[in-house]
Amino acid sequence: MIAKLIPRKVFFTSGVGTHPEQLESFEVSLRDAGIEKFNLVTVSSILPPKCEIVTKEEGLKELSPGEVVFCVMSRISSNEPGRTLSTSVGCALPGDISKHGYISEYHAYGENTQDVGEHAIKLAGSMYSTWTNEAPLKTFSIPRSSFLQESGNWMTVISAAVFII
Repeated sequence: MIAKLIPRKVFFTSGVGTHPEQLESFEVSLRDAGIEKFNLVTVSSILPPKCEIVTKEEGLKELSPGEVVFCVMSRISSNEPGRTLSTSVGCALPGDISKHGYISEYHAYGENTQDVGEHAIKLAGSMYSTWTNEAPLKTFSIPRSSFLQESGNWMTVISAAVFII
């Protein structure tokens, strides 16, 4: 029998990284978020039934360096000085834990942390409500913003929901 890859836990994190190279700014953002040691595979927006939300610290204890790890990630990069970069993942939790919820990802230039967080919540809530015809039990977001001041550098901002199988 082939095992199903259904996450049993999830944690949320975010990070910002700046570096002269775009790829390395992404790496620095992963380090800031604490998830640089994993081979990340991005997936779409379903929070599995009965998936337990844990703290980042609890979740990281269950993962090993080099492990293939699934996540929903919002990511944005720029090398334009004077830019505000913002990301968020939003989550809509079901009233019945035997049903699935939704995770949204949203990123924007020039929007503040609160606005991207609210937009991500709106997206997750809407995806949930159009499936169930009811409001989610709870919604929340993990937003992150940063302002790129210096020329000659790239900045990457990420927000992520990281799954544990």
